[in-house]
Amino acid sequence: MEKENRAIPHFEVSKKLRFCGYKSIPVSNRPINRFTLADFSVYSNRNMAEIEKNSVGLVKTETIQVVDEKSPLELECGRVLYPIDVAYETYGRLNKSGDNAVLICHALSGNAHVAGRNSPEDKKNGWWDMMVGPGKGIDTNKYFVICSNFLGGCSGTTGPSSINPATGKPYGLDFPIITIADMIRVQKLLLDKLGIKKLLSVIGGSIGGMQVIQWAIEYPDFVSSAIPIATTTHLSAQSMAFDTVGRNAILADPNFLGGQYTDKKGPDRGLSIARMIGHITYLSEQSMREKFGRKLQNADNYSYEFNPEFAVETYLDYQGQSFVERFDANSYLYITKAGDYFDLQKDYGSLTNAFAHTKARFLVVSFASDWLFTPEQSKSVVNALVANSKNTSYCNIASPSGHDSFLLELDSDILSSLISGFLEATHQPGIRQENELDALSRKHLNSHYERARRTRLDYELIESLIVPNSSVLDIGCGDGELLAKLTADKNIKGEGIELEQNLVLACVNRGLPIIQHDVEKGLENYADKSRDYVILSQTVQTVKNPETVFKELLRVGKKVIVSFPNFAHWQCRIQLALLGQAPMTKELPFAWYNSPNIHFFSLSDFERFAGKVGAKIEKRIPLGKTRFSPVQLMPNLFAEQAIYVTSKDF
Repeated sequence: MEKENRAIPHFEVSKKLRFCGYKSIPVSNRPINRFTLADFSVYSNRNMAEIEKNSVGLVKTETIQVVDEKSPLELECGRVLYPIDVAYETYGRLNKSGDNAVLICHALSGNAHVAGRNSPEDKKNGWWDMMVGPGKGIDTNKYFVICSNFLGGCSGTTGPSSINPATGKPYGLDFPIITIADMIRVQKLLLDKLGIKKLLSVIGGSIGGMQVIQWAIEYPDFVSSAIPIATTTHLSAQSMAFDTVGRNAILADPNFLGGQYTDKKGPDRGLSIARMIGHITYLSEQSMREKFGRKLQNADNYSYEFNPEFAVETYLDYQGQSFVERFDANSYLYITKAGDYFDLQKDYGSLTNAFAHTKARFLVVSFASDWLFTPEQSKSVVNALVANSKNTSYCNIASPSGHDSFLLELDSDILSSLISGFLEATHQPGIRQENELDALSRKHLNSHYERARRTRLDYELIESLIVPNSSVLDIGCGDGELLAKLTADKNIKGEGIELEQNLVLACVNRGLPIIQHDVEKGLENYADKSRDYVILSQTVQTVKNPETVFKELLRVGKKVIVSFPNFAHWQCRIQLALLGQAPMTKELPFAWYNSPNIHFFSLSDFERFAGKVGAKIEKRIPLGKTRFSPVQLMPNLFAEQAIYVTSKDF
C-alpha cells in the first residue's frame, strides 16, 4: 500500500513518515526491518489517505495521431517525420469561454501521466500529483489541464522506439534528431486537435521549462502566461558534459548494437550509469549529506570489497535499475541532445531579442540550491524580460533539495502557492486590494511582514504624489499594499522589487508583477528614465550602500520618492541622551539587536546626501503625529518621518 510501486528504502521511509505526521518513529536512517508491521501499517494508511485526498482519481492515457503521410512535419534538422502519435492525459473541464486550459510540459524522464492513477491496481500516482488536482496548486476544479509525452519520448508518443514505416522496424538511431522547438510544435498540433484556441498558462520544470520558454516565444498570441521552473535558456558546458558522459555510457554498452537492441538485451548497464550520473545533478550537496552522509547501508563496519555498501551507493544503484525498467536508452540519447541544442542566444542573437515579442505574463521560479540550472540562469531570463518591459515575476525558493525541488512533496508548499496565486491572477485579472493568501501561504509570512505593515503608514501621502496612469517601480515593496492601492486608485503600471521570499509570495497572490532581487546589486536591466516614479519607502536606512543605490534609482526613474524615519526626532534624542540607550519609538519599533536599520540619519543628513549624489529635491514633507499636516517648525527636531520627491539634477 506504499505510495510508490516498490520496496521503500529506509532513507525514504523515514522522510515520508515525517511528511505524513507520524512522529513516534524517529526520522533516521534506520533499516526498514526495524519497523514493526503496525508501524508500517500506520504509515501506509496515512500515506494512502494523503494520496486519495484531492486526487483526480482514475485517468486514461489517450493517444492521437497529429501528423500523417499527407502532411509530414518538417523538423529543425531538415528532415521530415510522419506519422506522429501523441500520448496525453487531461484533467478537469474546458469552460465555455475556452480560457482555462493549462499545458504542463514534463522533464527528461516524465510522461503524460501527471496526476491520478491509470487503474485501481496502480500503486503509483502521476509524477506531479502533489501539484495537480482539486484544490491543489494547479486546481482541476478551475482549470482544464493537459499533459502530453513529448516528441522523442518512450511513453506513447512517437520516438526512436516507434516503428519506422519505411522499414517496419523500430527507428533506433534512424530516428531524426529533434529539438525543443520540434517538441512544442507537436504539442501545438495536439492542442489544435483538442480544440484549444488559447492557453491560460504553460508550466514546466527543467527541460519542461525550456519548452515553456519556447512556447512563449514561438506562439506569443496563444499563451497568456508562462511558468518556467528550474530551467535555463541554454545548458552550461558543465551540464552538457554530464549529458555527454551519460550518452557515452549508453553508446559504449556492448548491448547497444547501434541502437537496434529491440527484442534483445538492451544497453541496461549503460542506461543505468547515465541515470546515476544525471540523478546526482538533480540533488544538492546538502540533501545528499543529510540523506546519506557516509552511512553504511547494512553494516557497522567496512567490508573491504567493491560491492555497494554505502547508503549513497545502494541509492544510486536503485535509481539506475528502476530507470532501466521504465525508460528507453535511445530516447535518453535524443532528449538530452535536444536539451544540448537549446540555445536562445544563438538562435536570436541575444536573450533580449529572444523575448522581445512575447506577450505572456511570466512567473520564473528557481531554487537556491540548484547547481544544475542555477538561479543565475533563471535570472538571465528575468533580466531579458525586464529589459523588454514585460510583465514578470520571479522567486528564488530557499530549498535545500537541489534541482529536483519542484518534484518533491516536502518542498512543494511555496511553489504550490506561487503557481496557484499566479494562475488565479491570470485567469481573473485585477490587482487584489486585500492580500487574499490562503492559510498555507499565510503561515510562511513571518514577523517581518507585520513589521513592514507597522512601519509603512506613509502610503497615503505617497499615493497623493503619483500622477494617474504613471509607471511605478516600488523598491522594497513589502507585501505590495502600496502598489495595489496605486493600481486601483491611479491606474498605474506597477512593478515591485522585494528580497524577502514570503513577501514575494504575498505580491504574487495580489496579482502584482514582483521580482525577488537585492537592489544593491543594481538595476542594470532597467533602462534610463524608463519609469515615471521609483519609490523607496522606509528602506533607504536598511541598505548597505545607499549612495550607489540612490544613484541607480535616479538613473531609472524620472522622479524618486523616498520616505524614512527621522533618527533625530526629539524622542530619539532624549532616549539616547538621558537614558543612554538605543531609541525605540512608534516609527522605530525595533530593538538594537533585531533592527533592520543600519544607517541612522536626520532630515538634514539626507538633504546633504541628496546634494552629494546629484539629486534635486523637488518637494519635502516632514511628518509629525498628524500625517497630512507637515511639520513647519524645526522639522529636523519635531518630524517623526519625512517624504522627499527627488529627481536627477542635471
